[in-house]
Amino acid sequence: MGLNVAMVKPGSVPPASAQTVSRSVRVGYGVGSVCTATFSTVPGLLLLFYMTNVLAVPAWIAGLVVFLPKLWDMFVNPWVGRRSDRTVSRFGARRPWMLLGVLTLPVTFALTFAGPPLTGVPAALYVAFFYFLTATAYAFYEVPYKAMPAEMTDDYHERSSLLQWKMFFVGVAILLSGAVAPAIAGTEASGYRLMGLAVGAVLLVSMLVSFLGTAAAPTVARAEAEPSIRAQFAAARSSGTFTVLLALSCAQMFAAGALLAGAPYFATYVLGDPGTTTTLFLCVVGPLLVTMPLWVRLSRRYDKRGAMNLGSALFAAGAVGMAFAGEFGAVYAHLCVLVVGVGYAGLQLLQFSMLSDVIAHDALVTGRRRAGVFTGLWTACETVVFAFGALVLGWLLAVTGFVESAPGTRVAQPEAAVTAALYGGTLLPALFAVIGLLLTTRYTLTAETLGAAETLRSAGE
Repeated sequence: MGLNVAMVKPGSVPPASAQTVSRSVRVGYGVGSVCTATFSTVPGLLLLFYMTNVLAVPAWIAGLVVFLPKLWDMFVNPWVGRRSDRTVSRFGARRPWMLLGVLTLPVTFALTFAGPPLTGVPAALYVAFFYFLTATAYAFYEVPYKAMPAEMTDDYHERSSLLQWKMFFVGVAILLSGAVAPAIAGTEASGYRLMGLAVGAVLLVSMLVSFLGTAAAPTVARAEAEPSIRAQFAAARSSGTFTVLLALSCAQMFAAGALLAGAPYFATYVLGDPGTTTTLFLCVVGPLLVTMPLWVRLSRRYDKRGAMNLGSALFAAGAVGMAFAGEFGAVYAHLCVLVVGVGYAGLQLLQFSMLSDVIAHDALVTGRRRAGVFTGLWTACETVVFAFGALVLGWLLAVTGFVESAPGTRVAQPEAAVTAALYGGTLLPALFAVIGLLLTTRYTLTAETLGAAETLRSAGE
């Protein structure tokens, strides 16, 4: 790709003011989140169910197949972050890596769902191989993509406005992929193969538009790389605010991963209608489209920590309510999921906005720009924990006797497995949402503390 990889000295790129992020760049950057949201949504929603109910893979093996490629992210994401911190090219530091993702991710994703006519363990091995490649290709795109906001602007609230565009497209992508992908996939292997091709095409278009749309993105300052992965972990540990934010976000991502992976089982075995997977998912993601301005206003009025607490409380309350869906019916279940969706919308926006604040604060305190380091570790932990939610659900199903099946085969599930599907996709996510809320009380970075750091830095120059 003609990359010139070298260490970049801070300040070697002309700084941009906080007001120079144009609408076209905001939109171009935001379109890229169609990729990140779609990739997070479709495998999280369908991959576990695809293996247990279409490929007849035992639940505990299916859980491992979902989880282990994501565990690889713990190694590849920090590596990509470090390399992108050190990259110099005519495309900038981040965009060459995004382009590498454009060229690889759509193909590997489609192949994950386009395997030969295998079932059981052979099918699991095929899916695991291509999902491993897909996770690697996704890291090439996601890590530099998420590092860009902290380098586009140095204003605390401007970052929220920039990410509001991102979250709008996240909402659109999740809404469409969560509704359309299950409808295309249906219950047959051929449907999943077609779905993989369709989603691969969506990934290609969104990534390419984002790559082109960020060509004119301003740069406040270039990042400085750590020399090794060990040094990256040390850098992360040295930032108390990053450690706390990472911990609370991991709790929230585990909750989201378990709830999302449990949705098809909840629809099939609790509500008795697999088709409600789509409508349940619409209730989760619909609020992303309409509540973003509200969450931005709440973050300004009560600061981001207060708004985050509210989002966690709503998520937990809705998930607890879902546990009683068997008694109160489908309409009640959808209302509870809608409450979850409102809270989840806030968590999605605030996580990314607070990460950008942490990166900016670290730069002010240490004098170094380490966006790639932090986003690499962040995305690695986020994806691993999200997949761990599906793994735990898969194991819960396995130990309670869940019976895997192939299309067209009706099997009676033991009551213990149905109970695991219910509580594993409702009360378990609620518990971790509450843990995230408690951890949020330890997050201390606010607009005032960030402003004080900026003042001290200016006084020392």
